[in-house]
Amino acid sequence: MSTDAAASLPALADLLSTFRVVSLPLVTRFRGIDVREAVLLEGPEGWTEFSPFLEYDDAEAAAWLAGAIDYGWMPTPPALRDRIRVNATVPAVDAASVAGILARFDGCRTAKVKVAGAGQRLADDVARVREVRAVMGPEGCIRVDANGGWNIDEAEHAIHALAEFDLEYVEQPCARVDELAELRRRVKYLGIPIAADESVRKAADPLDVARAGAADILVVKAQPLGGVRRALEIVAEAGLPSVVSSALDTSVGLAMGVALAAALPDLDYDCGLGTAALLAADVVSPGLVPRDGSLPVGRVTPDPALIRRYAASEDRREWWKARIARCHSELARG
Repeated sequence: MSTDAAASLPALADLLSTFRVVSLPLVTRFRGIDVREAVLLEGPEGWTEFSPFLEYDDAEAAAWLAGAIDYGWMPTPPALRDRIRVNATVPAVDAASVAGILARFDGCRTAKVKVAGAGQRLADDVARVREVRAVMGPEGCIRVDANGGWNIDEAEHAIHALAEFDLEYVEQPCARVDELAELRRRVKYLGIPIAADESVRKAADPLDVARAGAADILVVKAQPLGGVRRALEIVAEAGLPSVVSSALDTSVGLAMGVALAAALPDLDYDCGLGTAALLAADVVSPGLVPRDGSLPVGRVTPDPALIRRYAASEDRREWWKARIARCHSELARG
């Protein structure tokens, strides 16, 4: 956070005055979890969300707090569109479960399929993607996301194995920027673009991947990048097509991602913002789930009854309160 931003940082007491922690069950296991915890805060501009995953250290989680503050305490940039097309998300489930997952994403014409998961074989990934193609038909778009799970040779082999399914792009096939650059060179003749996610939101410099020519597409997320305005700056500086995605947020956090997508000058790809369909419960009813493949632009206000129903335990509240305090200190140091 810049010196100017640190100077305008809300007081910790202000953040905690409306602090709420929810624990929401998931429809299916995702990223190794069955329950999603999130903090909701109310700022002058409305409700916002702080929900870095539990394993992230304070330095990384502080960017998420900056993102929450940006959305709750600052006006959102002007929207250039009133609805956002979104994709379906298929976790690393067995092929037999694919149709049921896709049915939760009303009208979505694009699916992102998780691959390279722990304990998964390439054959499992191929079977899952094949089933997605069968359900969506030839007109549907399929992108796969490896979350950096392959080395260069594994990624090259996997992309060859999956190419028959007419992939829109492959997201974060390898972990490092130099690996992405080498892989992009190797598979360029296949015409399958490489997208970078973790190499943007987890990098000390999110523009490194663009400078290195290591990706064709950037995947950007509002919370991890420090907020809507900072994410817009990164996209403008990178000069690459971008896809806005989420991090399994509640509908409050998803509205932040929708605000980012709505403000982008160019939005050529369906966004990964339909993940409320993977929640078995949410903080608004109805949740911000796809209707005819899209989401409306606008802030949402959580339902107090749902916040009470899915309130986290007292020990989890204290854990999150201490985490916010540490992240607030990180931001105050600039």
